[in-house]
Amino acid sequence: MSYSYTRRYTGPVSAVVFDWAGTMIDFGSLAPVMAFTRLFADNGVTLSEAEVRGPMGVEKRQHIEQLLAMPRVAEAWQVAQGSPAGEAEIDRLYADFIPLQTAVIAERSELIPGAAATVAFLQDNEIRVGANTGYARDMTGEMIKRAAEQGYQPGSCVCATDVPRGRPYPHMLWQNLLELEVEAVQAVVKVDDTVAGIEEGLNAGCWTVAVAVSGNEVGLDLPEWQALSEDEQEIKRNLASARLQRAGAHYVIDSVAELPAVIDDIEVRLSEGEQP
Repeated sequence: MSYSYTRRYTGPVSAVVFDWAGTMIDFGSLAPVMAFTRLFADNGVTLSEAEVRGPMGVEKRQHIEQLLAMPRVAEAWQVAQGSPAGEAEIDRLYADFIPLQTAVIAERSELIPGAAATVAFLQDNEIRVGANTGYARDMTGEMIKRAAEQGYQPGSCVCATDVPRGRPYPHMLWQNLLELEVEAVQAVVKVDDTVAGIEEGLNAGCWTVAVAVSGNEVGLDLPEWQALSEDEQEIKRNLASARLQRAGAHYVIDSVAELPAVIDDIEVRLSEGEQP
């Protein structure tokens, strides 16, 4: 005789894992754009912002590889350097990128409006807080320090260089869950501003919440966003939201300031037996 049994988690949300740039700090996720643009300009290649943002969220050496694999960029590199970029050139570019990115991150570490209040909400509700990033470990020291000075100290922080494979693979998120001692992946929410980050959360088996306005998809600093008319904001919001929805995000919000209401909704869905 056989039995059919489906195990369903019906408890509360137990942990939230945030991305860093564009999600919790650096409104507009401008630090990586500035560093990659400078890196390639130093090598005679001009990148558009759209090109730079295309692979956003992945580990940074992989980001360089993906940029150089773009036909337009590969052709520009060939013209500027006289030969295609091989592994040795990618290694050199990555080595040059690290100090550029580290310096810009330090300048762009201000918490996004509402982030501190959201973390306070999570703490009040005994929800563990983790963070992960496509940045390498040696790029993040000043960022973590400055965030702590503003009251944000995640209980687990994992970098792409800490695990075998970065986004969209789930290794970073799973490492967060080990460090946070999470019992059920269905009780976890991943919050990110990139397609790769949403795919990471889905691949890990978590709920996913995409932030559209504060992050990579809109790509504007806060004063630039606020300077837009309501109609202009709505156009950009809708375009960003549509792309993140196509990536499979369970929810799309403007910024982490709106996350508490999403957590409440997820807990209702969990209590009714729904799974991510």
